[in-house]
Amino acid sequence: MGERKKDGFHMTPEEFRRHGRAVVDWIADYYERVESLPVLSRVEPGDIRDSLPTEPPTRGESFETILADLDRCILPGITHWQSPNFFAFFPSNSSGPSVLGELLSAGLGVQGMLWATSPACTELETHVLDWLVDMMGLPGKFRSDGIGGGVIQDTASGATLTALLTARERATGYRGNEKGLDGRLVAYASSQTHSSVEKAVRIAGLGRENLRDVEVDERFAMRPDALAARIREDRKEGKIPCFVCGTVGTTSSNAIDPLPKLGPLCREQDLWLHVDGAMSGTAALCPEFRHILDGLEFADSYCFNPHKWMFTNFDCDCFFVADRAALIRTLSVLPEYLRNQATESGAVIDYRDWGIPLGRRFRSLKLWFVIRHYGLEGLQHHVREHVRLAQDFASRVENAERFEIAAPAPLNLVCFRHVGGDEINERLLEQLNQSGKVYLTHTKLDDKFTLRLCVGQTHTEERHVLQAWKLIQETAATIEDGSEPEGSPTSRG
Repeated sequence: MGERKKDGFHMTPEEFRRHGRAVVDWIADYYERVESLPVLSRVEPGDIRDSLPTEPPTRGESFETILADLDRCILPGITHWQSPNFFAFFPSNSSGPSVLGELLSAGLGVQGMLWATSPACTELETHVLDWLVDMMGLPGKFRSDGIGGGVIQDTASGATLTALLTARERATGYRGNEKGLDGRLVAYASSQTHSSVEKAVRIAGLGRENLRDVEVDERFAMRPDALAARIREDRKEGKIPCFVCGTVGTTSSNAIDPLPKLGPLCREQDLWLHVDGAMSGTAALCPEFRHILDGLEFADSYCFNPHKWMFTNFDCDCFFVADRAALIRTLSVLPEYLRNQATESGAVIDYRDWGIPLGRRFRSLKLWFVIRHYGLEGLQHHVREHVRLAQDFASRVENAERFEIAAPAPLNLVCFRHVGGDEINERLLEQLNQSGKVYLTHTKLDDKFTLRLCVGQTHTEERHVLQAWKLIQETAATIEDGSEPEGSPTSRG
């Protein structure tokens, strides 16, 4: 049972110290043992809720009891994104300095909606985003000392919506917010673009019917000629093209859209060009990979996620605009209770005007910790190593008689499949994931079931990738000869 504290029910500073050490120890122990845990959670729907009490406690419980239930009730339902054997979706890698920065952010508990509500929260964010422009060789127009600037959003989905809203307002002479839309605005993205664009056109009021899925080439990249044709058709029908989303590193196949050709077309047609570099943008930390951003100088906005491949825990998306005035004009609402002298002076940034929510967490603190802990050199080392491991895996697939590469692999994502067809690939993926030893996901390319292996977790090493490839080959062999791998549901009878 809980005990009444002398100051009420709060945790005392001394208790916080003691329990805080226990939590840090738990996290450190978790990182040491995560490799031994089944990567994909094995619980059935409802198992976690069934392990929890039906009613909340009337009296407070001891922290030791709560922490014990983390192991008993919660851990079985965790899919271990921090496992070095996690090759699914995209990395969502964390790190010690990031976790500690997040802890400090939570402890400070500041609300960074205005400069005045915590000047350090705003100014550190501005400064770190300017650092990243230089660290990644981004166009100088995205720095805050010009007319552009950067801001931390929650996700690339939020950044895309923010960019689309700004494009909508620019195209309507900033009347959309006041009078609504007439159904004529049109947005464009490739058939391989992330689903967040479709969600954004729905939320922003354009409607799904006004999102054009532009055809892709043999490398699954947007075709500029197809985009130009779609724009011409829409203008003839009285539509108003306003927004194009280009991608550098699509989620499905890591395709790189040709920004050097898309950019001039968008300029000529006066369309807002937003570039989504959610995962692959991190590669630009290394000069040899910056070619993926060729043509970014034409973009009106750009985003990438340090919470995917830059050792910064979720959530942290870096969103840059070439002209912050358009963004602020779109999103600024200033009620009397937010008015203050600093804002009225015009000498400060109020990030409440740069995104959807009013409230903002101190996200830049963890990003600052990561950059300072690793340094540019350390970040580059790990990105290069992940790319090297993925390229080595791709070469092994290419040299394997029963497997084939399904799409170009420019960075750390390899799309591949067994030559035996969809059924064997589906069974292969299912059995690999059921093994608990790895976790991969799939996509469909050229309408064929395709496996994806993405290298990018914090502690993934060469041995993990080699073990994954060995397991893939062995599992495929058992399927080919009609046997079942040890531990599979069928083999257990």
